[in-house]
Amino acid sequence: MNQPLLSADIHLIQRLIPHRYPFLLVDKVRDIDGTQSALGIKNVTMNEPHFQGHFPGKPIMPGVTIVEAMAQTAAVMVGTAMGMEDRNMLVYFMAIDKCKFRRMVVPGDVLEMRVTTLRGKPGAKVWKFGGTATVEGDMACEVEFTAMMDLGEAPTE
Repeated sequence: MNQPLLSADIHLIQRLIPHRYPFLLVDKVRDIDGTQSALGIKNVTMNEPHFQGHFPGKPIMPGVTIVEAMAQTAAVMVGTAMGMEDRNMLVYFMAIDKCKFRRMVVPGDVLEMRVTTLRGKPGAKVWKFGGTATVEGDMACEVEFTAMMDLGEAPTE
């Protein structure tokens, strides 16, 4: 029998990854299928600090933040599946490959980020993921990235 798909709201996300404003770039992660795949949601708003300079009069979400949002989605997926709440897990980029940007992401958009595990399993330090980011079904970005997961310490009682 299949396990039900899991989800992570903003409260759980903040227990899994250390990112905080202005660099917490995922609002919700749903459809978490173990360590295999997940869907991250980012509500893009004009209040985000990068829009002040990227670009004045024509706000566009920087491509690097789109890729970072996908990486945060992957970290939440793995952290949720492995029960990593309150463990101070850190994730470090090792490589970003095959990255292509197809559409601008602007305030008011809802960015949907599908990540899938290409290589990695519970207990592994190095993982490789594939990701796509879409807005209303239109491809905004596609990428493969490799990350090292520092799984942190178990919480002390």
